[in-house]
Amino acid sequence: MKLRSQFFKQSLLLQQQLSSTEGNVEMTKTFSTKELEKATDNFNWNRILGQGGQGTVYKGMLVDGRIVAIKKSKVLDEEKVKDFINEVVILTQINHRNIVKLLGCCLETEVPLLVYEFIPNGTLFQYIHDENEDFPLSWERRLTIASEVASALSYLHSAASTPIYHRDVKSSNILLDEKYRAEVSDFGTSRSIAIDQTHLTTNVQGTFGYVDPEYYQSGQFTEKSDVYSFGVVLVELLTGEKPISLEKAEGERNLASHFILSMEENNLLNILDARVKDSSAHEEIIKVAKLAYRCLSLSGERRPRMIEIAMELEQIRFLQNNSSDQKNHEEITYDESEVTKYWNVASRTSSLLDTDTEPLFSSQSRGS
Repeated sequence: MKLRSQFFKQSLLLQQQLSSTEGNVEMTKTFSTKELEKATDNFNWNRILGQGGQGTVYKGMLVDGRIVAIKKSKVLDEEKVKDFINEVVILTQINHRNIVKLLGCCLETEVPLLVYEFIPNGTLFQYIHDENEDFPLSWERRLTIASEVASALSYLHSAASTPIYHRDVKSSNILLDEKYRAEVSDFGTSRSIAIDQTHLTTNVQGTFGYVDPEYYQSGQFTEKSDVYSFGVVLVELLTGEKPISLEKAEGERNLASHFILSMEENNLLNILDARVKDSSAHEEIIKVAKLAYRCLSLSGERRPRMIEIAMELEQIRFLQNNSSDQKNHEEITYDESEVTKYWNVASRTSSLLDTDTEPLFSSQSRGS
């Protein structure tokens, strides 16, 4: 009786929160426990797709033949239940082609269950850090994925009915569908934020290596905190390195810091992934590296907004796809000698950071 009462309260809380939003409530189906147990063979361990801080994800098949991903909380904790309910509320407000779709939920069990569309090709993290002969991650595909993720985050920040901060942007939360298009997932810690407000918390959440240093120090999460995390993903795509690598030398363990220093020293070529370095798209790679550098500024005010990032990445893709037609396009043309100079690691006469943006470190720290 106590458990039934608890489940009823959970369901009631969810319904109350949904009714107070402008989301697609009618599109959120309620599944029964029996349906989801049957779909996952009683949550058999061999159906597990992945595990994370928010729960375990199982692959399942519904009675109508649809393949789905079912997320089950790990811990019987009131805060985790609220995170799951929060994820449902957030996802009912979202409709974007590069954001994973929530199909429904179940609150009849001890822990809530969320049912998503199944994204078949794993995570971006796997393709960056594990060799995959079936689908090598070319520079063109990396740039497309970066653009798709930026588009999704820009939508969350600027186009959703209420601005939404993801709060855990990382390559393992970016899934690839059957056509290897990016799908942003895992909204358990996301928050809808009133315009002109920030989310203040005493409990800093996020993944080590991706967390905005400014947020870590102040406890204040802003849209620019998502920008910082996205900057780390851009650097992963450029370098093929993990955000934190404890086996590396001390100065290279934190990818963001190592990347920033390499940019400061005009040493981009030495840290690029071989699959990126072998590409002939030197102009585009330099552009993306500069953009990543701006995203990783210690000052949130100096970082671009996601809507600007999305537009810039689209412009870079346009340059790549139409290079022969873009020589006269003022905003994206390059001087041939400038590209050669940036690409040649031996050249130290000019800084790679020839942008209108302030450098990440103070002039004193750069020896001037």
